[in-house]
Amino acid sequence: MSTPLRPPGKPPNQAGFDSTTKLLALVRKGNTLAREQLAQRYLQTLRRWAHGRLPSRARDLSDTDDLVQLTLIHALNRVDTFEPRREGAFLAYLRRALLNQIRDQVRRVNRRPGQESVSDSLAARDPSPLEEAIGWETLERYEHALAELTEEQQEAIICRVELGLKYQEIAEALAIPSENAARMAVARALVRLAEKMEAAGGRGRS
Repeated sequence: MSTPLRPPGKPPNQAGFDSTTKLLALVRKGNTLAREQLAQRYLQTLRRWAHGRLPSRARDLSDTDDLVQLTLIHALNRVDTFEPRREGAFLAYLRRALLNQIRDQVRRVNRRPGQESVSDSLAARDPSPLEEAIGWETLERYEHALAELTEEQQEAIICRVELGLKYQEIAEALAIPSENAARMAVARALVRLAEKMEAAGGRGRS
């Protein structure tokens, strides 16, 4: 396996260091310092997110760290194919890549001798902390509804609901002019998400 990424220290204020877009441009030029800075910026957030998504039978602290590091390494190895307009776009990209890694991990657990099967969709029978909080069917509807939103709406929801960023941080990540504007953007995105989930629930009941 590739050399583990160094764990982050206390993250500096966003205004105090280069934007994600600028760092990605430097990574494309082979700048190892920019690569390390990007990895440090996202490592802890993604680690918490992954731990909340993995079912308990497929969840181990070292496995979770490996998944996160692997996702970051793959993402940074493929920056030539990704041109984010905002930091939020890169966060959404990492979230999708990590979700795919989690699903692959679940499949690997299913192939271990003596293991009971765990659904690729993270079945509620062996729930992740997120599933315990909102339920498996709701999580499935959430994922489908999220995919139907615009990129900007997806980024707003992922930053606020899944990654727990503050509104000022969301404003910076999405290139929104103010904290209040970020709050409004998140609220509008959540209304649209609720509409999509309600429509999906109605189709399921019909």
